[in-house]
Amino acid sequence: MSTPTRRAALLRGFSLLTLAAPALATEAGQAAPTLQLPGSAGAVDLADLKGRVVYLDFWASWCVPCRLSFPWMNDMQARYGARGLQVLAVNVDAKRAAADTFLAQVPARFAIAFDSAGDTPRRYGVKAMPTSVLVGPDGTVLQQHAGFRDDDRAALEAAIVAALARAGR
Repeated sequence: MSTPTRRAALLRGFSLLTLAAPALATEAGQAAPTLQLPGSAGAVDLADLKGRVVYLDFWASWCVPCRLSFPWMNDMQARYGARGLQVLAVNVDAKRAAADTFLAQVPARFAIAFDSAGDTPRRYGVKAMPTSVLVGPDGTVLQQHAGFRDDDRAALEAAIVAALARAGR
């Protein structure tokens, strides 16, 4: 199967899965759904990050805006990590090799997790790549944002800074 055909099939499959998924706790003020996944540096559990502001990003290797968001997320982790931010990016590719190829081209200096079954994005109600969910130190969802464009950067950073300030960081 050619790359464009494979991408189209993946998009159709992902769309069907997310359309069939119920909307879960991705609204502001609700508890973020649990997340326990294998990661590039070992197991990742969202519960272990309680007390930190978490910028949770769902991405795929075929996602063009994801290539733009990774350098920005590297910058956010470098700027605000010492104040309590943890960027966590969850890859949804069916094959880990596709994610590894992407990461070799666009390195991540933040935590990476892998969900080839797509369970986590379904529970978060993800409908677009990338989608980010800002989670407060108490484990509640602060906001959800679909897509990533250059003009999203300032508003997303402002939300991170505000969350850190509310947490006293």
